[in-house]
Amino acid sequence: MVTKHVVVLPYDEQWKQDFLMIKDELITALGQLAMRIDHVGSTSVEGLSAKPIIDIDVVIKDYTVLEEVVSALGVIGYRHEGNLGITGREAFKYDGKEHLRKHHLYVCPEDSPELKRHIAFRDYLRTHPDAVREYSRIKEEGAKRYPYDIERYIEHKSPFIEIIYAKIGI
Repeated sequence: MVTKHVVVLPYDEQWKQDFLMIKDELITALGQLAMRIDHVGSTSVEGLSAKPIIDIDVVIKDYTVLEEVVSALGVIGYRHEGNLGITGREAFKYDGKEHLRKHHLYVCPEDSPELKRHIAFRDYLRTHPDAVREYSRIKEEGAKRYPYDIERYIEHKSPFIEIIYAKIGI
């Protein structure tokens, strides 16, 4: 079993460019199938410490185009993994993307509750610098306490996330 090292780094301006490079490839492959491509997760919030992995949500109209999306993404090296237990979000893995920053790719219909949660959480943090400072502290602390235990790291930061969800009504 491979144990992944939990690494949390201070915010890096390069993450914006990394997202745009990935987005360009996705737009070329998907064209009109994608309504939009959103940078979500901690790397999308200026000033927020994060694991240096870009989280991306490709927004589609609905599941009627999913088969076409899976096919188009397959052409550029992505494999569909299903929803991995989270309704309203389809996950994709990839090989051969050494020219891009490591990333997590999800495809969500525009009415997906998971998509709404990602966007609402990101937008809350983007407008609340005190929350960004506190969440950064919690994430850095979690990575130090649990450097080889991603589950414990996630448990460590979950109470903060739940507080924010309550504030934004999720």
